[in-house]
Amino acid sequence: MKRILFGASLALAMLTACAPQQKKEVLTESGLNPENFVTTTENGKTTALYTLKNAAGVEVCITNFGGRIVTLLVPDKNGDMKDVVLGFDNVKDYQTIPSDFGALIGRYANRIGYGKITIDGETIQLPINNTVHTLHGGPKGWQYAVFDAVQEGDNKLTLTLTSPDGDNNFPGTVNAKVVYTLTEDNAIDIDYTATTDKKTVINMTDHSYFNLNANSAEATMDNILYVNSDSITPIDATFATTGEMMAVEGTPFDFRTPAPLTDRVTADDNEQVKFGKGIDHNFVLKTKGDDTQLAAKLVSPVTGISLEVYTNEPGIQVYTGNFLDGTVKGKNGVTYPQRAAVCLETQKYPDTPNKPQWPSAFLEPGQTYHSHCVFKFGVEK
Repeated sequence: MKRILFGASLALAMLTACAPQQKKEVLTESGLNPENFVTTTENGKTTALYTLKNAAGVEVCITNFGGRIVTLLVPDKNGDMKDVVLGFDNVKDYQTIPSDFGALIGRYANRIGYGKITIDGETIQLPINNTVHTLHGGPKGWQYAVFDAVQEGDNKLTLTLTSPDGDNNFPGTVNAKVVYTLTEDNAIDIDYTATTDKKTVINMTDHSYFNLNANSAEATMDNILYVNSDSITPIDATFATTGEMMAVEGTPFDFRTPAPLTDRVTADDNEQVKFGKGIDHNFVLKTKGDDTQLAAKLVSPVTGISLEVYTNEPGIQVYTGNFLDGTVKGKNGVTYPQRAAVCLETQKYPDTPNKPQWPSAFLEPGQTYHSHCVFKFGVEK
């Protein structure tokens, strides 16, 4: 009898060993399943999720689909790790739900008026995708491109893209490279470079939607904002820049002294706030291209999390999530309401190609475009 039982046990053990083993999901600290970001696109490129970490436990998850920052875990005032960006938990939603969540924007961040640029006397019509303007590179901007990715160690990711001549009707074959580095002092250093074989325009940025309250189900306008700026570039009712500079003094756009966003974004008696449905404006920075000077700072009174922004760019677009409308579900099935986040987009001024009085966005063969942005996180108790 013992021999029979032993034989049965041995057979069962052999069958168990030969049976297919269920693969254990290995999730990121933020709870993402990397397998949900793997797919092959129509042009044969593969998407994936890349995770950067530092010794302090900060984690940044980035997908090469659109160069998007998907999650960003930073410590709050109690030392608890909080995800402070909006996004989706799978690549399919990024592909099928129109959004700029966490995206690497190119060729041209922000609006180009009426989709027209003139290069060496030739007027080029770009595709219109925002009322009567071209926004964020057009309907198929780089936020929907698949970048080639190389990760070096735990803290560095390099994304590259070759954008062909005529991409969204922009001239020139452009080779772009973006390097994300997570530093040990809890900063994300983003370094952009690009070259072209024809004269073109370039203006790249990161479009992360920051919710420093770490509660994306609610508006985050209690956050306190500082911007190192005396003026904005005002817009008209279509969001086109007028070409003027408007002093912030005495307006809802005066953040030279840190102030909550709350009342500023609903100040409809101000024409600019009314045009922007809140704040959706480019601030002219006083930093003069010095990326060691503080350009902007956002602080959550709830979590104590602070975000400092440094850049070599002349402007920063502050956008208060005015067009979020409660219809999009993001990570963990959370529906994002209006003003659930703040975007701080370092860049050239909007419609710069048509405003010769502003810092140039033109790039010629033999030149190298370079933009630098640092998002540095801290805690204020």
